[in-house]
Amino acid sequence: MNFTRVLRHLFTGRLALRRAFSAASLRAIEQAIKQSETSHDGEIRFAVEAALHILPLLGNQSARQRSIEVFSQLRVWDTECNNGVLIYLLLADRDVEIVVDRGIHSKVGSEEWEKICRAMETAFRQGRFEAGVIAGIGAISGHLQAHFPTERQGGENELADRPVIL
Repeated sequence: MNFTRVLRHLFTGRLALRRAFSAASLRAIEQAIKQSETSHDGEIRFAVEAALHILPLLGNQSARQRSIEVFSQLRVWDTECNNGVLIYLLLADRDVEIVVDRGIHSKVGSEEWEKICRAMETAFRQGRFEAGVIAGIGAISGHLQAHFPTERQGGENELADRPVIL
């Protein structure tokens, strides 16, 4: 067990989350997702969590493990073309995870998603949370445009675009 990590999670709360993502930032992220989804048939969700609850934290749950839980809870896997993408940020760890459904995973390798995560984490270390997320959405959109160009008539949106605060 890493005591520094435990302390960081215990002292990272809603206030830190609000400082990193104001209401205006969350609206800008939602708008970026909406705009992105006009150019492809993929579905993007963004979820941010201030810190893990104590039991998962003491069980040494990783951001990756938590992101997979959130992917399931938000039903990102439940899209017609299996092309949902979750961007998950665990604020206490400043760790970004991208979880993708099997339709897009079969077309884009894990190393591409890792590059996007690392670029976002770099922006977060500089305090540029909104810009980091929007840049990540743009990078993900490029992959979705290449593999799932828009074919929707009327632009059916399968998943909500609003960021999720956990």
